[in-house]
Amino acid sequence: MADLAPSCGPDGSAAPGRGPAAALVGLQGNGAAFLGVFPALCLAAFALPVHLSAVAAGAAIGAVSAAWVADGRAGIAGIVLNDFAIVAFYVLSLFARRLSESNRRAELLLRELEQTRAAQARAAALAERQRLAREMHDVLAHSLSGLVLNLEGAMLLADQGGADPRVSDAIGRAHRLAKTGLAEARRAIGMLRDDALPGPQRLGDLAAEFEADTGVACQVTVTGAETKLGTDARLTVYRVAQEALTNIRKHARASRVEIRLAYEPSGTRLVIEDFSRCGERPAPDEGTGYGLTGMKERAELLGGTLTAGPTDGGFRVDLQVPA
Repeated sequence: MADLAPSCGPDGSAAPGRGPAAALVGLQGNGAAFLGVFPALCLAAFALPVHLSAVAAGAAIGAVSAAWVADGRAGIAGIVLNDFAIVAFYVLSLFARRLSESNRRAELLLRELEQTRAAQARAAALAERQRLAREMHDVLAHSLSGLVLNLEGAMLLADQGGADPRVSDAIGRAHRLAKTGLAEARRAIGMLRDDALPGPQRLGDLAAEFEADTGVACQVTVTGAETKLGTDARLTVYRVAQEALTNIRKHARASRVEIRLAYEPSGTRLVIEDFSRCGERPAPDEGTGYGLTGMKERAELLGGTLTAGPTDGGFRVDLQVPA
């Protein structure tokens, strides 16, 4: 490598004809500007199109070579060696750029592959759900529809034949339950087909159906600013209220029922409480249907809790879903 200091005359001034070399001395092999060529080439190789970065590399080679020729102290071998170093560094920078681009393309392909697999899994699940929906529609919904029609016929026969009013009332209750079951079957079919799921907005409908079926007053109270719940949380609130009311039908001699939905800072709380005429009732059946076990499992899947037990005047189910 040539010395950084330019040649000087006897009096200490720059030698004649050395002005250009003095101006380009920084581009010598041991100059700071020469070392700065390498990061500049790397930046150009990554940021510019290939043809423009190649032009920049050629300009750098020409400038460095001109500086060495003007200095006059470097041999052709030294100039060629430095030019080769610049070319090699530029080629390595291009290779690094291509490798980086290949890695990015590979990551994109992997993400697309994962998305495709997820879409295929969702499509397979949807196809299975639609198959189940068809089976439910063809079997359960049709059977319930036939039951409703037969119960309507039985009601007419009972009225026309002068049957005991208690028989007509029993048939009427069975008719209402069959209609409710048919509506629930249709909702379940809609859920399997990704239709809108029931949620807290349908608590009033549950209370109205309960009143019509049992003749027991059922009041719904909502407090707090409404919080948007996720799909699973909305369905859990609805199903817990539905199952609690079913248990009250089966086990309680209630004089009234209260459904309290509270939107609190810590989450959403649902309380279903019945006030029994006798002050006590048998324990709810957990053997079939959702039962208390199913309700607790729904709550735990959401990170919430469900407690149920007797009170001084009846029975209370308390669901808490975290925010």
